[in-house]
Amino acid sequence: MKLAAIDIGSNAARLLITEVTEDENNKATFTKLSLVRVPIRLGFDVFDTGKISDRRINLLLHTMKGFLNLTNAFEVKAMKTCATSAMRDASNSKEIISLVKEKTGIDIEVISGSQEASLVFENHIAENLDKEHSYLYIDVGGGSTELTFFSNNEMIFKDSFNIGTIRLLKNQVTDSLWDDMKLDIKSKTKGFKTVTAIGSGGNINKVFSISKRKEGKPLSMDLIRDYYKELSNVSLQDRIKIYKLKEDRADVIVPALKIYLSAMRWAGASEIYVPKIGLADGLVHHLWEEQKV
Repeated sequence: MKLAAIDIGSNAARLLITEVTEDENNKATFTKLSLVRVPIRLGFDVFDTGKISDRRINLLLHTMKGFLNLTNAFEVKAMKTCATSAMRDASNSKEIISLVKEKTGIDIEVISGSQEASLVFENHIAENLDKEHSYLYIDVGGGSTELTFFSNNEMIFKDSFNIGTIRLLKNQVTDSLWDDMKLDIKSKTKGFKTVTAIGSGGNINKVFSISKRKEGKPLSMDLIRDYYKELSNVSLQDRIKIYKLKEDRADVIVPALKIYLSAMRWAGASEIYVPKIGLADGLVHHLWEEQKV
């Protein structure tokens, strides 16, 4: 069965098309057929003015029409579309959702930070890792960071904070918000087994790619810190040139690493796994569970 998920984030919109097959033991295998990312950057409007501009509404419409054409070409059976932090905060999100529905037939669901954290957790990565550690999922986006903590085969807590890469670029993250996240992580991970981090989001995936680490191997906190210092000390243009980054990645990668490093430090995690999962993958898993019923 072919399923699709659209994640409308604060920095980019992503379409993931996946084929799901089941074996004789009803074990599902998820195979990515296509992943398309379009940097609409809704957060640059919303975190400045509180609403999405006509220009970016137009970009979103073109993107949704393109995504719809692709899902039709792949003969997708079912699709789920969610929007996160920027659409949560935009004063004109209801009008935009109505417009997209009218022009494309696509239903956009604006999900809460808590729902977002749960959907990332749907990928069940921690369940396949050793039981000697606790695991903190850290999903860093343009508008928010979602945290999910997993220990002894169960979810202990999930939280969302309005600390995101675009908000940091716009100087819209207060010291008190950082303090809230610090207290939350420190108090809620205390007393559990040693914490290992699991990172999701385009920025940590890019750093993993630059590091040339083998698939399935974690990155050390020291290495993340080295990349943070290295990337912070060069200009935007040099980041694009030296590290072969797209412009819409080069500006947000430094604030993203700051968030990962902070969360890891407060949780006492010395390593982070980067399994190339995100909200769209979680949406597909969620959609598959719905389709099976």
